[in-house]
Amino acid sequence: MCGIWALFGSDECLSVQCLSAMKIAHRGPDAFRFENVNGFTNCCFGFHRLAVVDQLYGMQPIRIKNFPYLWLCYNGEIYNFNLWFSQAGLQKQFGFEYQTLVDGEVILHLYNRGGIEQTACMLDGVFAFILLDTANRKVYLARDTYGVRPLFKVLTDDGFLGVCSEAKGLINLKHSTSFFPKVEPFLPGHYEVLDLKPSGKVASVELVKFHSYKDEPLHAAYDTVENLPSGSFDLETVKSNIRILFENAVRKRLMTHRRIGCLLSGGLDSSLVAAVLLKLMKEMNISYPLQTFSIGMENSPDVLAARKVAAHIGSEHHEVIFNSEEGIQAIEDVIFSLETYDITTVRASVGMYLVSKYIRKKTDSVVIFSGEGSDELTQGYIYFHKAPSPEDSAEESERLLKELYLFDVLRADRTTAAHGLELRVPFLDHRFTSYYLSLPAEMRIPKNGIEKYLLRQSFEDSNLLPKEILWRPKEAFSDGITSVKKSWFSILQDYIDQQVDDLLLEKAAEKYPFNPPKTKESYYYRQIFEKHYPGQSSWLPHYWMPRWIKATDPSARTLKHYKSAAQE
Repeated sequence: MCGIWALFGSDECLSVQCLSAMKIAHRGPDAFRFENVNGFTNCCFGFHRLAVVDQLYGMQPIRIKNFPYLWLCYNGEIYNFNLWFSQAGLQKQFGFEYQTLVDGEVILHLYNRGGIEQTACMLDGVFAFILLDTANRKVYLARDTYGVRPLFKVLTDDGFLGVCSEAKGLINLKHSTSFFPKVEPFLPGHYEVLDLKPSGKVASVELVKFHSYKDEPLHAAYDTVENLPSGSFDLETVKSNIRILFENAVRKRLMTHRRIGCLLSGGLDSSLVAAVLLKLMKEMNISYPLQTFSIGMENSPDVLAARKVAAHIGSEHHEVIFNSEEGIQAIEDVIFSLETYDITTVRASVGMYLVSKYIRKKTDSVVIFSGEGSDELTQGYIYFHKAPSPEDSAEESERLLKELYLFDVLRADRTTAAHGLELRVPFLDHRFTSYYLSLPAEMRIPKNGIEKYLLRQSFEDSNLLPKEILWRPKEAFSDGITSVKKSWFSILQDYIDQQVDDLLLEKAAEKYPFNPPKTKESYYYRQIFEKHYPGQSSWLPHYWMPRWIKATDPSARTLKHYKSAAQE
């Protein structure tokens, strides 16, 4: 996890412009570099480094002697650059001669071998990159399938291009034109080709979607899991394939020179990640114990459940206890980090922001595993029980995956990156997700009143988790961190009710015509967002809300299906 920033065709002094690059310094606390491009004095790269692999030669932009005309600035992890635990990987397959131990170097070799399309399709990992080819006068931008790594850009009519890991690094750029266009998120699963003019300005040539999450990725042919039994939807075969692919997803993400930790809410997703992770760390003789981290108020459902899981798997467990005042005080910092005002994203981010802050200050864990993506992939949200048909469920699952970069993936990246941590999300592994989505719609729906039924079934006989955790009903993350009697949802309503006047809410649509706030909570978040990012409300195209029910709030606590411990 790093922070990348680049400008092409700047009319303003670069020493002034580079101050904007410092807005993302939190993403790379280990080192910083600012470098002009030879022959293009108005083009430059900025890079904030979190040193996770190759601590000696890992600075960017990456340039190697074989391709002196290529400049690469990237944020991410490319797991198949050299699969250290097997005889597979792109280096062995194509005979690449690496000059560093940096996983991203493979991008240069792939581009030299087959161009940008093959490069993007062959990368197994999470990434956002800027690739400059001065020999052919091209600039390329690309982002991974689910947008796990963030990327924003701004392009003016006269060809000034700014690119950054977070929008906050672009909004204050200076340019000669009086009208400065909107900063926009770069679409996941796409690459863009731009011509570089002698003036340093650029012109967009094409934007290409290189991978659809339903399709098996091109790089699967060179994976360690080669020939899974396919074409058969026999339940036992499917369950076995799910276990194999998920374990492989966790294994490849062990690539790091820094200490590994894991967020653990005590829910199914993070518990499975933690259990498989610890199992593989033991198999690989990793010398240090796995640190797991839970957060909540005293005796919250998540804290109690996570404690059970940690005891079962044998991790070095840390509990972060916070009170309502600490949570409320964090909201403005959280919204500034997130760059969104979405209601459920802000709510759920407070706990993750505070636990990340603890990890950075109190431990030496830097690479943090988490369970993001499972709810969208395996139909884990409670409202899936109300789906009219399996086909509707499948369609909704795909919509949620497509929009992950606006919601859960955004939350997970920004709250950890704010404290210089690197997030890894095995549930969003390309092969795992494409296989799961290839299964018949009927197999993937909730059954017997239980969501994620197939995923739970697949690990039932593994003894990885206690049965009560494996079959634990869904808890909304923002609600599970507090007590059943007084949820985080209720705490927020009580506080914000005193902060937002009724009259303000009545006139909300006049003040904020786009995505107008309809509750005091959403108005409160919007005020804070506009304070830091005025006029940028279009970054959120719509609020996250459950479907098929008449919901006015995204909290699971407001749904009839929700079961609290007090009711059971």
